[in-house]
Amino acid sequence: DGIVAESGGGSVQVGGSLMLSCVASGITDNIPFMAWFRQAPGKAREPVAAVATTVGIRYYSDSVKDRFTVSQDGAKNKLFLRMADLRPEDTAMYYCAASRPKYVSNWREAPNYPYWGQGTQVTVSS
Repeated sequence: DGIVAESGGGSVQVGGSLMLSCVASGITDNIPFMAWFRQAPGKAREPVAAVATTVGIRYYSDSVKDRFTVSQDGAKNKLFLRMADLRPEDTAMYYCAASRPKYVSNWREAPNYPYWGQGTQVTVSS
């Protein structure tokens, strides 16, 4: 079975930056889609960003576009999320997810990702 592990969360002040990292192993040599989701207390899990790894296309939710940058190291199934200009509303548990080895029609849909990490907490204080 595949294993996904995140790292890099922490506490920052408004306007600060953080870098999250994710490594997926035991799935396939080339995972077609890897994504970041987040979940704040009392709210549903929401998509943040994703990469179509075989073609390098990046996707972002409107709430993080222009502030967050997703990148990959496809050969090693690694995913990164550079977060800048952080806001209190970015406070959440951030999860890395990896897709099955097939086409993903909608990167925002959680069921497309059967492999999930345990999450890493990001807290932004004012």
